[in-house]
Amino acid sequence: MAYQKLQTSSGLAVIKSATVPIPDPSTKVLSGTANFSVAGTLTDVGTTFTSAGIQKNAIVYNTTAQKAYFVTDVTDDLNLALSPSSAGGATDNYIIFNAPSNGCILFVGGTGDVVVQTATDKDIPAASVTELTFKNIPDAAFLPVQVVRVDDTTTATDIIALW
Repeated sequence: MAYQKLQTSSGLAVIKSATVPIPDPSTKVLSGTANFSVAGTLTDVGTTFTSAGIQKNAIVYNTTAQKAYFVTDVTDDLNLALSPSSAGGATDNYIIFNAPSNGCILFVGGTGDVVVQTATDKDIPAASVTELTFKNIPDAAFLPVQVVRVDDTTTATDIIALW
């Protein structure tokens, strides 16, 4: 019996957010450990943000605190202004991506509801984004829709974006 196999080339653990989309992993610019203890600010004394190519509206994944942010300004070589303005820890790990994903499928490792925004166009204009709620997703399930954001009201856990 033949079966259809899911073909993926990359994956990323999703950080749920009410506003920040899933980043495109191919646009990863930088990663490291930084101070997020001042709300709305990322400070990393070990890097130079201006020469690293960080752009306004880049996506920051704080993988320690499980928070996602937009870069609102590259303040200087050591500091980024972030939105939403919420604090993290003094030594949190982060990854910065310069662009959002055009859509991915999701693998859901833990049961619960999944609230997503889906894209109907590769350029993701606001008019073509739809919010959907998938109820009672079982462990180890795939969502076969092009997702651009997983809402923070999602109760399911261990979500991985696949491309």
